[in-house]
Formats: sequence, C-alpha cells, structure tokens
Amino acid sequence: METSNLWKTYHKDIRLFIKSKVKNDQIVDDLIQETFIKVHSNKNKLRDHSKIKSWLFTIARNIVYDYFKENRQTTDFINEQIYEETDTDHSEKDCLPELINRLPEKYRNPLLLSDVKGLKQKQIAEQLGIPLSTVKSQIQRARKMIIQGYMDCCDYKLNDEGKLVGETKGKENCKICR
Repeated sequence: METSNLWKTYHKDIRLFIKSKVKNDQIVDDLIQETFIKVHSNKNKLRDHSKIKSWLFTIARNIVYDYFKENRQTTDFINEQIYEETDTDHSEKDCLPELINRLPEKYRNPLLLSDVKGLKQKQIAEQLGIPLSTVKSQIQRARKMIIQGYMDCCDYKLNDEGKLVGETKGKENCKICR
C-alpha cells in the first residue's frame, strides 16, 4: 500500500469531505496534507485493507476535529466555519444551523458532540453523565427532528428509501431563513 496510490485514489474525496467542514481553501489544503502525512506514518498499522477508505476518512475527520479544537472553536463554528456562506444562493446548509439551534438542549448537545465533534457515543455518555442508551436515543431523535425541520421549512419529502428529497426554496420562501 503506497501513499502515492492512496493519494491518487482518495485525495479528491478527502478534499471534498474536509471542504464540507472548512471553507477556507488554504486551511483545507493544509488539513489534506496533514491527513496524508498521518496516513503515510501509520499505513503499516492498518490490518484490514478492505477498510482503507473508512480508515482514511476517520483520520481526516480527526484532523478536522483537532483543527477546530486547537483554534478553540466550539459549537459556534457551526455558524462561522462549517456553514459559512460561499455565495448568494440559498441551500439546505443555510437552514441547518437554525434547525440545530431550535433543538431542545438535551438533544442538541449529544448531536453536536457526535456529528460535529466526532466523539463516540460512549464518550458522550461519560462526558454528559448519562446512560449510553439515552445518548443513542437522543441523537436519533435529534436527527429525526432535523429531518422533520427540513420537511416543515423546505417542503422536502422522504422517498421510499427514507432519504430527504426535494428542491431548496429561495431564501424569501424558506420558513427558517427569511
């Protein structure tokens, strides 16, 4: 497993992933480089080569998490970094920060710790001092509330596979962003 082959195969996917979290292109490039340095340093530790893609994305996610942690950015970075407007078009990303902010705190905090900070659910349970089963159900409920929020604000629908489908309304017609 050569790092150069991993780069050729996965660097575009890793870039898109990091770019979805960090909008500054210079920082994205730095984080990609840091990711592949870590990959190169640890490539001999991977035992199951069939899981290489998930291993790469785990490293990238941890690099992004460390970046936000080092820069002392907490849940506020949802509005400042992850969903920073890059153009004047309205998208589903514009609605997400408000949908998250509208969640009751008992659902919002475990969701942010899991889906934004990338903590394992067991770590979240320990940090919040609540049972693991409670954390799991709170995260699931929070995700369902966000789905419902998209259905309410943007008239999205669930398809037969349980995925949200629809077109984002213009900002003037969005019930969340206007």
